[in-house]
Amino acid sequence: MRLIKDIEHPRYKIQVFQYNGKYILKIELGQFEQTYKIGETDVMGLAEIEKMITPELLSNALQRFVDMRADWENAFKNRYT
Repeated sequence: MRLIKDIEHPRYKIQVFQYNGKYILKIELGQFEQTYKIGETDVMGLAEIEKMITPELLSNALQRFVDMRADWENAFKNRYT
């Protein structure tokens, strides 16, 4: 997997990789990450992927991060039951 771009953002670590005929968009926040796989033939390159990283996408990602953290905290609390 080859890193092709780090995208600056004040809250998230956002990276785009290229691997096996796909672009992989990775959004990280703390210990959690979300990945999106995009076929190389489905977009016209890196610039198009960057246009897809909208405030709406990142807002929805934040909500998923909150849900992921809640799920993890519940699993951690229940690890001995």
